[in-house]
Amino acid sequence: MNQYETAHRAVGMVDRVAHGTILVSGADRAPWLQGLLTNDIKMLGVGRGCYAAWLTPQGRMITDMGVLELGDRILLDVPAPFAEALATRLERLVFAEDVQLQNASERFEVVRVIGALAAESVAAAIKDVTDGPAITGAELARWIEYQNTAFLLPDAEVIVVSDHRLGVPGYDIYSTTGTDMRSALEQAGAAHLSEPVAETLRIEAGRPLFGVDMDTDTIPLEAGIEDRAISFSKGCYVGQEVIVRVISRGHGRVVRKLVGLVLEGERVPSAGEPLVANGHEIGRVTSATRSPALGRPIALGYVHRDFAEPGSRIVLGGVAGESATVTQLPFVTVTPDHTTGR
Repeated sequence: MNQYETAHRAVGMVDRVAHGTILVSGADRAPWLQGLLTNDIKMLGVGRGCYAAWLTPQGRMITDMGVLELGDRILLDVPAPFAEALATRLERLVFAEDVQLQNASERFEVVRVIGALAAESVAAAIKDVTDGPAITGAELARWIEYQNTAFLLPDAEVIVVSDHRLGVPGYDIYSTTGTDMRSALEQAGAAHLSEPVAETLRIEAGRPLFGVDMDTDTIPLEAGIEDRAISFSKGCYVGQEVIVRVISRGHGRVVRKLVGLVLEGERVPSAGEPLVANGHEIGRVTSATRSPALGRPIALGYVHRDFAEPGSRIVLGGVAGESATVTQLPFVTVTPDHTTGR
């Protein structure tokens, strides 16, 4: 069984070195974040979480993040290269509120465990590390997205989060120094997966990555993350006016949209390659891979809104390049028994 098959049919793990951790504590943490982030933070109960973005007043993304309410703290899962700068920038926005911030990226190691058998393996590893029954695989399998719990040990801490963003059952495990989660997961049957395999799963799932498919010039509506990242019923947050104006006056129409592309050739394009229609450049590739499920190269990229509808035909790399077809995301749909392409 190769690594891709392991990620679907068995269980594998991959280090999440690209993700940093910011801890937000204090009695005012939730209402303070409520005024900054796009999703409804005040609605999160203990052990719940969500996906959100932090925007500029112009509606551009500062970053995206996972937000986890742990009970005594809120954990922000952010891109590692920006964690220190983000923590500093957030701290400058604390005035009279009871809020404390800590960049805990060096404190936690994060491992993502994915696959059909992930719940059982994570449960077994947690039992091994905590030296007792902590949670069952059946319980973990029922968790909703971003559901979480923390296990406090005498000299360490383990936080488990349900995370199915790669299109397969998955869990992120944050562990502090003093735990050996990797060894425990290996003993529970988890095989090591390479970063390219995880990247293939991400692209197949149609999930844009900040710093790759999104950046500080991106409006969430362009990246298509509004259904997951934005609450349209909460109160005000930074950048809300721009988002509401685009939705209400522009009917959600933005100049460019992130789309999925199925390529007809065998070559996997590079990020930044131009996308062309009618002899004019209409966008660029942001991520690409060869999809084992579809048996052909696929890509994520931005195109002008006139060419964003599924079925639109465009050309990769110029008028003499390979043809590509815009497709609905995700590229593949995963069921308990098999993987299917659209």
